Amino acid sequence: MCDSKSSTLIRREREMATSSPSKLSSSFPSSLPSQTKTTTTFLTFPPKQTRRTVRFKCTAAGQTGFFTKLSRLIKEKAKSDVEKIFSGFSKTRDNLAAIDELLLFWNLADTDRVLDELEEALLVSDFGPNITIKIVEALRKDILGGKLKSGTEIKDALKAFVLNLLTSKQIKTELQLGFRKPAVIMIVGVNGGGKTTSLGKLAYRLKNEGVKILMAAGDTFRAAAGDQLEIWAERTGSEIVFGEGEKIKASSVLSQAVKRGKEEGFDVVLCDTSGRLHTNYSLMEELIACKKAVHKVVRGAPNEILLVLDGTTGLNMLPQAREFNEVVGITGLILTKLDGSARGGCVVSVVDELGIPVKFVGVGEGVEDLQPFDAEAFVNAIFS
Repeated sequence: MCDSKSSTLIRREREMATSSPSKLSSSFPSSLPSQTKTTTTFLTFPPKQTRRTVRFKCTAAGQTGFFTKLSRLIKEKAKSDVEKIFSGFSKTRDNLAAIDELLLFWNLADTDRVLDELEEALLVSDFGPNITIKIVEALRKDILGGKLKSGTEIKDALKAFVLNLLTSKQIKTELQLGFRKPAVIMIVGVNGGGKTTSLGKLAYRLKNEGVKILMAAGDTFRAAAGDQLEIWAERTGSEIVFGEGEKIKASSVLSQAVKRGKEEGFDVVLCDTSGRLHTNYSLMEELIACKKAVHKVVRGAPNEILLVLDGTTGLNMLPQAREFNEVVGITGLILTKLDGSARGGCVVSVVDELGIPVKFVGVGEGVEDLQPFDAEAFVNAIFS
């Protein structure tokens, strides 16, 4: 009898050992329709694992995969739509078209004159004096050293140098949304830069990837801000949280929104804030309160603090970016209105001098014209 029981137990153990391992069932599809609802990912482990351990690991792995795939999808779709970037920087490209004429019949004897005119073209396009000197002197060194022997080689070296300035710091231009839901994105900036519009366009892009979005109307100063954000919420099929009362604090609105996002299973909470001058220290302090309020609800939040800068201001945006970064810690930039400006070179200066990644660029008034920033596409767009 004992031998019979032993053989039965051994046979069962062998069957369990040779059974097929469990597979991860992902709730994030490879192609995401605009109205897809996300669901929890489940893992099934062999009987030795406890249910409590399974649930913890499932949540972390599933949400990490969700946000990683989301960032990758947005980036890939942007690369397939480079025409928007190309057309959006047409005015900057026109400014730099003089470079092609300079290099067309270039010869070594004209090096100084050509580089002087190249320097002027870069400055007019708001590359800034520091960046411009770096570029010109690097080209001069390679020309006189015999490394560059034709106008085509100089043009290629120019593009490569600018691309290196944008990528050498190895800063990530994709959204970094962590691994806990909801991910929280705060939008900050000065008055008139296009914060609310940028938030709406970002919501549209995320919604098209099946993301469940909650908006927070944290601009409690501008009377029309809530109405404007509500229009974007309706347009994108998102939900929205408003503050109640006349003297409601922005930090309270954001806190309430993130709490709701956490309780009701939203994927992303987009937080609008009031426009403020970077020299108004009391209002800048309010941003710190907003950041702390959000962090109390979800550890690690906000995942992104995106500063919206008006591209038509060119290099004047640098002091704004420095002040906002010192006060609240900027994780990325949204540069707007670049389609109406010939000062696209400021993108290079901002990245090089501040080391803050440009995550999105506004290249038109359409709802799809907030494009994820791609350094190579940008360089090809301004130096056709």
